[in-house]
Amino acid sequence: MAEPDLFSTVNARAPQARILELRALIRHHNQLYYLNAAPEISDADYDALYRDLEILEAKHPEFHDPNSPTLRVGGAPIKGFQQIQHTVPMLSIDDVFELSPESLAKTGAARPELELIAFYQKLQKNLKRDEVTVTVEPKIDGVAVSLLYRGGKLVSAATRGDGQTGDDVTHNVRTIRSVPLDWHGAGGTIPSVLEIRGEIFMPNAAFAALNAERDDAGLPSFANPRNAAAGTLKQLDPGIVAKRPLAFLAHGLGAYDGEVLETEHHFHALLERLRIPHNQPLLTVATPEELLEAVATIKHLRTELDYATDGAVIKVLDRADRVRLGCTTRAPRWAAAYKFLPEQKETCLKAISIQVGRTGVLTPVAELTPVLISGSVVSRATLHNQDEIDRKKIQVGATVLVEKAGEIIPSIVKVTQVAPGVPVFSIFSQVGGKCPSCSGPISQEEGFVAWRCTNFQCPAQAVTRIYHFASRKALDLDGVGEVVADALVRHGHCATPLDLFGLTEMVLANLNLGSDDAPRRFGEKNAAKVLAALASAHSKPLWRWLYAMGIRQVGESAAKELSRLHRTLTDLSESPILAELLRDTRVDAKKKNDFLSPYGITGDVGPAVAQAVTAFFGSGAGRLVLARLLELGIDPESGDYRPMVTVGDRSSLPLSGKTFVITGTLSLDRDAMKAFIESNGGKVSGSVSAKTSYVLAGDGGGSKRASAEKIGVPVIDEAGLAALLRGN
Repeated sequence: MAEPDLFSTVNARAPQARILELRALIRHHNQLYYLNAAPEISDADYDALYRDLEILEAKHPEFHDPNSPTLRVGGAPIKGFQQIQHTVPMLSIDDVFELSPESLAKTGAARPELELIAFYQKLQKNLKRDEVTVTVEPKIDGVAVSLLYRGGKLVSAATRGDGQTGDDVTHNVRTIRSVPLDWHGAGGTIPSVLEIRGEIFMPNAAFAALNAERDDAGLPSFANPRNAAAGTLKQLDPGIVAKRPLAFLAHGLGAYDGEVLETEHHFHALLERLRIPHNQPLLTVATPEELLEAVATIKHLRTELDYATDGAVIKVLDRADRVRLGCTTRAPRWAAAYKFLPEQKETCLKAISIQVGRTGVLTPVAELTPVLISGSVVSRATLHNQDEIDRKKIQVGATVLVEKAGEIIPSIVKVTQVAPGVPVFSIFSQVGGKCPSCSGPISQEEGFVAWRCTNFQCPAQAVTRIYHFASRKALDLDGVGEVVADALVRHGHCATPLDLFGLTEMVLANLNLGSDDAPRRFGEKNAAKVLAALASAHSKPLWRWLYAMGIRQVGESAAKELSRLHRTLTDLSESPILAELLRDTRVDAKKKNDFLSPYGITGDVGPAVAQAVTAFFGSGAGRLVLARLLELGIDPESGDYRPMVTVGDRSSLPLSGKTFVITGTLSLDRDAMKAFIESNGGKVSGSVSAKTSYVLAGDGGGSKRASAEKIGVPVIDEAGLAALLRGN
């Protein structure tokens, strides 16, 4: 039987040109998927491109290229990690596909499992027998890794990379609790060398929670659980990895020195004895009919698993048979991954509601006519942000195609039937430019895709706002952490940060930080500490109050510059300086410079900051804040009021015009060193960019040092800083 032409993208254009085009496209998408963890196309679309290239290369061997993507396993190692050479090549697995109705109609195939049946028939032919016993297990949608144990202890962990060399992610993998660091307590003989191949993944509930947090923060959502796991595992900081609930399941064997493992069953028994988590269920079959039944079982079970799966993996049971079958340059001939079609259904998008997250982000949610997909009824789907709505041309009343991303999160794939005369949905228009929770102003900050409520007193943001308000760099309210802020809001004691000033000792002392079933009292000592901190906050300098208010665009540096330009918070709320700065952006550059020079305004306060501050204090929410502070007798004052300076006042300082990033352990703590640099005219930023002048590095500080070296920013120590202060 001739090989079926399953996809429509292979066309009659000159084969060499199409091959070159496909190779370039696949390399581009490999870069996005493996290195950037930000795919642009679906797995199905990628598979179609890959299959087109395989078909063309098979038909035209004269265009063979040893560097073709079809002869490689995955993406290149990520820069910033050390590399590990795999003792045994870490191969991929060839895919066979469940055929879509369109493919069945085009090829005339009798059933969607045609390719799976052909794979099994090839095993029968090559092993010269009718019954070939194989195992069938779920295909985990994770990041392939290799764990190397010597003498019963984990010595290294590496990604697949290009199959020969991968990234050393040992420091990150050690944070994953399901990965045993040693085999203490395991019975029987311990292999002297055991290299476990498996998948690191993010469980379904954790993936959903992480995307909800990213939506809340106005950050792009991860496309699928594999994307989330890859983005986490590539972090240079293991502390970030430890905060994300990754898990591991073993499914394969690399280098090995131990008792003979004759079959896959013996291998899984070894994993069980060593308490290494492994993929389950593992079904065993010996005929084509049993194989189809087992695959159908996995397809049915996939909605009940706690990880994303898009197929079933089939492996020859007996290891001696595997040796006889051998491998190609990129994959074993004794295994295949059968890829399921994602279940998709059409339904009507009835309405779009807007939710306000705890950080003020407005998230659009599609309200759908209920439809059964992958074992559950779907009636809502997150649209994430306005960019996604615009890209997919989402309209209320349209018919949309819905699937579960990674079989977990309901997602709108596309509009299949437009709603005539209905415009593409606009978040801003829907809410009339006001927060649905508090009617405060909303803004779309430059560089972010999300619309966000900027009201300091928005009740939907109460916990996050209170926690930030009390943080060390803000008002430093000792004792008010996230747990306390959550309890205050949960029990109805605070709806805004300023409600903290109305708390009594009795309320605080009896605050239940736990649950009704397991109460945990805050106590008198902690209550007294918080009340003392609140009393002290009355006299905190203006810049701390500005930072505590969490006004968009106003970070620590901008707050300090605004404090220099204004005597009190009341003065700032009516600032002629900011009003003039906004007007001045509409005139020629000469007049702008003439205006700014008497004030010596730095780049920390520009039109964006002026606009954000003016909008905040001009809104009803901002006026309520001022009124409440007046009731409390609080009008924060500047501790560095110098509005009229000459240009030379700042430019004459030795570090003027230079931006520093601090990393590692220095002779002064981070805040003291920051204050020292600023007192000498410099600016301190939290991240390395092309605008960074120097990275000041002490002991440690690997990631920022590496970032600086990558983009050519000079790295200096304290001796180098002293030389800059001397003008050397």
